[in-house]
Amino acid sequence: MGSCVVRVTAIASLTPLEELDADPFLVDSRSQHAMCARWAAEHGYVVARELLVRGLRPDHTVLWEGVRPGRDLFVAPSRRVLESALSSVEEFTAECVRRGVRIETVGREEPAYDAQMKACVHRRLSMPTAGYDGR
Repeated sequence: MGSCVVRVTAIASLTPLEELDADPFLVDSRSQHAMCARWAAEHGYVVARELLVRGLRPDHTVLWEGVRPGRDLFVAPSRRVLESALSSVEEFTAECVRRGVRIETVGREEPAYDAQMKACVHRRLSMPTAGYDGR
């Protein structure tokens, strides 16, 4: 039975902390991955891999390592996240079709970030080695 399980790879955008004020959702990779995990759970899937990338080539081995045609899928919060994470969404989509792998977007509203939420993201990302867990 285990070989029939659909594995989901969640794609999030690696966006520099300097862009927090301009685009907090793209910087907040934790929220991006959480959105993908909720989508997967709602569809009866589990996220097996989380990728955090920026401008990655659609044929890069990190995307395709262990991916099984017809049985695995990619999910991202939105097309906008894919546009930041990958060098070409069109080429990636074509590569998915060629390899027989689904690509999905969650398509939900992005969270609205107030100053407190931005401050939490900033603390989490600016102190990753200090043991701060983001709460």
